[in-house]
Amino acid sequence: MSKGLGLLSGGLDSILAALTLKRQGVDVTGIVYVTPFFGAERARIAARQIDIPLIVRDIGDIHLEMLKHPRYGYGRNLNPCIDCHAMMFRIAGEMVRDGQFDFLFSGEVLGQRPMSQNANALKAVAKHAGCAGLILRPLSAKLLPITPVEEQGLVDRERLLDIQGRSRRPQEALARQWGLKDYPGSGGGCLLTEKSFAGRLRDLLTHQPDCTTRDVELLKVGRQYRLSPQAKLTLGRNRQTNETLQVLATAAHTLLRATNFSGPTGLVSGQPAAEDLAAAAAIVAAYGKGQDEAQVSVLCTRGGDRWELEVTPMGREKIERLIVP
Repeated sequence: MSKGLGLLSGGLDSILAALTLKRQGVDVTGIVYVTPFFGAERARIAARQIDIPLIVRDIGDIHLEMLKHPRYGYGRNLNPCIDCHAMMFRIAGEMVRDGQFDFLFSGEVLGQRPMSQNANALKAVAKHAGCAGLILRPLSAKLLPITPVEEQGLVDRERLLDIQGRSRRPQEALARQWGLKDYPGSGGGCLLTEKSFAGRLRDLLTHQPDCTTRDVELLKVGRQYRLSPQAKLTLGRNRQTNETLQVLATAAHTLLRATNFSGPTGLVSGQPAAEDLAAAAAIVAAYGKGQDEAQVSVLCTRGGDRWELEVTPMGREKIERLIVP
C-alpha cells in the first residue's frame, strides 16, 4: 500500500482529494500549517470526518519572512499563493524524502483560481518547492501530464479525476455521491485574502519591516491607529480585546489605560517618541468614560516602568485621520 501526504486545508477540494486516494486504497495522511493568517481547525474537523491522521505544523516565523519578499508576488491583496503553496510542499516533501511517505498531493483544481491554479502556476509551485516529481493533484490529474507518482504505480490514474474551472458543481455532486454532508463553503480561511486585513498588514510591513508574528497578531485585535511612521496604537474594543492586548504585550510595548475612568486598553508598538505616546493617551482617553473631561490621567506601563500622562481627550475628527484602513 502506498502512502500519500496531502495538504489538508479542510475545504471541500482538499477533502475530496484525500477521499479520491483513500477510496483506491492509498494510506492517506493530511498535513496542515498554522500561521497568524490561517489555522488548523477546519482541517481537524475534516480529518475526523474522513477518518485520516493529521499532522499540524506551526510555520509562522518562516511564513512571515516569505511573505515580506515573495518570489512570485501577491494576489489581489497580500496573498502570495504560489510562494505559500511551494513552501507547504517543500516542508512536506522533507517527510517524503526521509521515507515517511511515498508522495505528496493537494486539492488544487486546474483553472479554479486564475492566478495561482493555472497550468503554469502549478508547475511553478512544484519547481519552486523542489518537489516536481513527488506531487499529485488527484482532482485534475487526468487533465495534467502523467506524473512519476502515477508512472510508478503508487496510484491508479484511471481512478483519478478530471475536474477543472471555477464552478463548484462537480465537487458538490461528488460530495453528495460520497455521502459528505458537512463541509465549508469555498473561499475564506486565509486573512491575507481579506482586503481589510491586507490594509493593516501593508501598513505594518511598510513601517516595521522587521515585524514579528506577535506584531501580526496585534493586527487582529481592536482598532489600529498610525501615530507616526515609527509608532502605532492598537486599541481594545471590549474586555476580551483589552485582556488580549495585555497578554500580547512585551517589554518593548507600552500599555495605556485611564486611571480614574473605565475604558479601553491601548498598546503602543514600534519606536514611539514622546508625542506619539501623548497622542496614544489622548485617544485612549477619548474612548473612555472620561471623554468629556478637560483632562484625563492615563497610566503608561512599559516593562517595569510606570508613569502617568495628563491629556485632553482627542477629538473624533482627528482620531479618524489616524485610523489604519
